[in-house]
Amino acid sequence: MDAEQLREYGHKMVDFIADYYKTIENFPVLSQVEPGYLRNLLPDSAPNQPDSFQHVLDGEVAQLILEFIRLHIQAKILPGVTHWQSPNYFAYYPSNSSVAGFVGEMLSAGLNIVGFSWIASPAATELEMIVLDWLAKMLKLPEDFLSAGQGGGVIQGTASEAVLVVLLAARDKVLRRVGKDALEKLVVYASDQTHSSLQKACQIAGIHPENCRLLKATSSTNYALSPEFLSETISQDLTIGLIPFFLCATVGTTSSTAVDPLLSLGKIAKSNGMWFHVDAAYAGSACVCPEFRHYMDGVEEADSFNMNAHKWFLTNFDCSALWVKDRSALVQALSTNPEYLKNKKMADSKPAKTWFLMYSGKLAKLVASQANMVVDYKDWQVPLGRRFRSLKLWMVLRLYGLENLQCYIRNHIKLAKHFENLIAQDPRFEVVTPRIFSLVCFRLLPVRDNESHGNKLNHQLLDAVNSTGSTFISHTVLSGKYILRFAVGAPLTEEKHVNAAWKVLQDKATSLLAESL
Repeated sequence: MDAEQLREYGHKMVDFIADYYKTIENFPVLSQVEPGYLRNLLPDSAPNQPDSFQHVLDGEVAQLILEFIRLHIQAKILPGVTHWQSPNYFAYYPSNSSVAGFVGEMLSAGLNIVGFSWIASPAATELEMIVLDWLAKMLKLPEDFLSAGQGGGVIQGTASEAVLVVLLAARDKVLRRVGKDALEKLVVYASDQTHSSLQKACQIAGIHPENCRLLKATSSTNYALSPEFLSETISQDLTIGLIPFFLCATVGTTSSTAVDPLLSLGKIAKSNGMWFHVDAAYAGSACVCPEFRHYMDGVEEADSFNMNAHKWFLTNFDCSALWVKDRSALVQALSTNPEYLKNKKMADSKPAKTWFLMYSGKLAKLVASQANMVVDYKDWQVPLGRRFRSLKLWMVLRLYGLENLQCYIRNHIKLAKHFENLIAQDPRFEVVTPRIFSLVCFRLLPVRDNESHGNKLNHQLLDAVNSTGSTFISHTVLSGKYILRFAVGAPLTEEKHVNAAWKVLQDKATSLLAESL
């Protein structure tokens, strides 16, 4: 594809995407197709010749892309899409997009670099370090997490990858102290409200399943992890010769946005020589607002901290920010240095171990990766290759600025509070847990005081609402109760969309309650 062809294709695709956003409310939020629908629409194998080959020969590039959009994207792909950017999307947690994020993603795709090391693309490494320092300062993280010291930030794909790499770092750190044969004695701690990615990380890291302690959290603590329960469990494990080494706390759990008491938990972790990780994948975004920053109090005790800019911070997926206080722990656990990735030695100054590289006829000084004076992000993650993801975060921070991002977060929280008030006005419903951020957990009360019937009733209500296609919500289970979740966070959501979703919920509830009499 030459430059002019890219220009023509690109214009048509941008027009299509812009039109998609303009009409996104016309689509069912939740895809209505059946499993396997797409296989019936596509051939069994890839074509030998390009579609509309004659158009290509005739130079009718614009016609080709328009036909491709009409015949394939609109007719075959969009029916199978659940529209996460719809203003009527209230399920799970949001996955934000924005003009700035989109343009940054486009630029990343256009440059198409593979920035595994500093020399592979210096701008990719250095911009990532800078923007993660910016974001850390917005969150008022301790200076230990900044790149000027022994720590720093790195963009992972998801919070699942973030917890895996710090778990691996913590595992190797403790095994260097107690011996590699002690793997079967290592114990991980978290509440049972912690994201399931921790369990997967334990499986990958070789932690015995019975040594992954997911401690029960109850309504008495609003589903936060109890420090007393944690201390008691650790003491019992120490008594039988096990080795506590990793504690994961959460700011904004997936089920109900519970906030674990970081300060108390961090002190317990420190007194037992454990790695303390804080998962703020969803709620971390809200903590750029001063009125919500106190939910992170105690983060100074943490060894690592994670938040997803792609959830609620207008940065297109994927962009999960992870900070560590000691980057050497990651490097020791994840570093490989095969010959084909080593920097070419042009000149060697032995005391400083500096090298030089000829570039564009000028002598450019290159500080070698082997001298530990530059960051090679390949050693901070599981894969070798990595995309230029910092571009989109940089554009979001530059084009919106902190004040606009704070207003964006506050507006969603205001809309969630509005929804909470609507529920309070209808005695048929109840709010189940205190709303902290922009998630409301609620349920329809059963006609009879029967939890089994209540669970069935709310399951039916969820299905009835989602089957309309006009809105999409999800569920969880808390203390054995089937709970509905209403998460406000789509960039296009306004109060009218919240009101419309509530009307659907009320209407479907009325029908279900009439049937149950």
